Amino acid sequence: MERQTTLLTATARYDSLRHRDALASLSEDSVTDLTQGEALEMLALGEVIARKAAYGRQLGVRSARAAGATWAQIGAALGTTKQSAWEAHTGWIDDQASHHWNNGYEGMNAAETDAARSLAGDEPG
Repeated sequence: MERQTTLLTATARYDSLRHRDALASLSEDSVTDLTQGEALEMLALGEVIARKAAYGRQLGVRSARAAGATWAQIGAALGTTKQSAWEAHTGWIDDQASHHWNNGYEGMNAAETDAARSLAGDEPG
């Protein structure tokens, strides 16, 4: 589902199902409960949204670093410390490298990984 669904499409469908589910639990009107399939679809869409948002967060971190932001500034923007922001981002880089290593097409290849690690810089002090 994740590959076939954009973030916009996933959030629109999720919101529609969530809204109907909430109304069904509060109303005796014509709003019907979700079917099992719809409930499972809503659950899967929630996961798709979370993964896509997390990926987008790391792309935003990379863009901020490329624009010259410090880890303290990035941490503040994320509501965390510079250390936590750096650790999360470098962990994401490692995961992307591992994905590519395991299947050869997803994630980041060696050159992309090196560039991302260079942009991330050393652990903030």
